[in-house]
Amino acid sequence: MRGTRMERTRPNGAKTLRTAIAFLVHSNLFISTASTGVALSTTLLAGFAPEPLPLGIVFVATLFVYSLNRLTDIEEDSRNVPERAAFTERYGRPLLAVGAALYLAAILAAIEAGVRGAPFLLSPVAVAFLYSLVGVKRILLMKNLLVGLSWGAIPLGVGVYYGAVSAPEIVVSFGFFTVMLTVAAAVFDIKDIRGDRAEGIRTAPVVFGPRATRIGALAVTVAVGGGLLGVVGVGIVPRRFLLLFGFLAYVAAYVPFATTDRGPLFYGFVIDGEHVFLTALVVAFELL
Repeated sequence: MRGTRMERTRPNGAKTLRTAIAFLVHSNLFISTASTGVALSTTLLAGFAPEPLPLGIVFVATLFVYSLNRLTDIEEDSRNVPERAAFTERYGRPLLAVGAALYLAAILAAIEAGVRGAPFLLSPVAVAFLYSLVGVKRILLMKNLLVGLSWGAIPLGVGVYYGAVSAPEIVVSFGFFTVMLTVAAAVFDIKDIRGDRAEGIRTAPVVFGPRATRIGALAVTVAVGGGLLGVVGVGIVPRRFLLLFGFLAYVAAYVPFATTDRGPLFYGFVIDGEHVFLTALVVAFELL
């Protein structure tokens, strides 16, 4: 009798967990948490004391940009990730309204607090406009590069906030996250080949194929690791930046499994989880 109960409970528990993860991914709450993790990791690696305002700004800006993108890409998503498209169809507009309201409130709070470089907070709007409405993502590899630059801007925003945008730690963080998020975006697009090809969007997987994209991603990851060793070795940034090798190892671990038959939760939770993993490493290092 007990065995029967356990057998019934496990599937229900797994289903509940999957439903919770799907909600976090499709609502953009997880990706917003991940981007906040980049801001926190950069802050700690650069030796600054974390403050809630810049972290909150990153969270709500990401929520706004991705909520807008989900609505503008709903036709593409209906081919690639119908489950997410159905979620967006039902909840997309309310989530965008919440994201926009919180984003506006964050901008006003930053202005009120006299944050350095407050106009920098409008850059997510420009990115959303270029990516979702102008259609620059149809240019070869531009979709991947724009994503990388957008995430690379998070360390720059940290530098602006703390008045140290030209500090070596900020510059290295900008380069690291720009390159690695371009890689992640290229790998992420493996699941979107069918929809991107139909929409005329020329991503790395569409142009070069999934296998070549995976090989290229691993090659770039190894090269970034070499560059990271170099900048730490010559003393440009402190030794704690070696924690970024944890991020590189995480990327190298998931890239071989990025295939067209993987579900959206692999891409939206496992791949985007790289930032959460890095944040946990950096925070643990700081605590120890």
